[in-house]
Amino acid sequence: MFTGLIEATGTLRRLSPLAQGVTVTFGAPRALVSELTLGESVACDGACLTVTHFADDWFSVDASAETLARTSLGDRRTGDSVHLERALKLGDRLGGHIVAGHVDATGSVLRSAPLGESLQLWIKAPPAVARYLVPKGSITIDGVSLTVNEVDDAQQAFSVVLIPHTQGVVTLHTRPVGARVNLEADVLGKYVERLLHWTGDTQGHRPAVDLEMLARAGFMSR
Repeated sequence: MFTGLIEATGTLRRLSPLAQGVTVTFGAPRALVSELTLGESVACDGACLTVTHFADDWFSVDASAETLARTSLGDRRTGDSVHLERALKLGDRLGGHIVAGHVDATGSVLRSAPLGESLQLWIKAPPAVARYLVPKGSITIDGVSLTVNEVDDAQQAFSVVLIPHTQGVVTLHTRPVGARVNLEADVLGKYVERLLHWTGDTQGHRPAVDLEMLARAGFMSR
């Protein structure tokens, strides 16, 4: 699990083809690499990947064909920057939100515009992500935990605001219009949807939680 608070920015150094996928080598700060262990998880632009080799100021991961198909990793080229975050330690502060590192789909940058000293970024989201978007809810973009500012259902798009501090830590503000970005919806929303729409098991049992039950419990009007 991750928090979406980026620890460091790395650089893609090399892509080495595998039978199905690629080995990706990232340059990274020595302070981060020195604490890595083989087999641990690192979120690379929001995709949870396993460390296979490391030394000095670099580490490598293997990305499967599924990872390349679901994320923007296959778009990256040598020299590109990437957001890095190691897995959350039990007892750490959860400064962002609960992030699994399992990218749901990619979106694309629609536009950006100054908003005072900040920058408002609009992202087009596919249905697999758009269904979970709520104003002031959480979203992960290229591994960065952000608050959804506005939702435009007509365009299946949403906006986030990058304050000056965020712009100094991550590179989202440099993404050009049309660039693909990795999106992970809030996992809590996925579980709520599952509970509310599950139709029962093969024995025909009713779901434990449904809209009628919530209404009876006083959580919503009938």
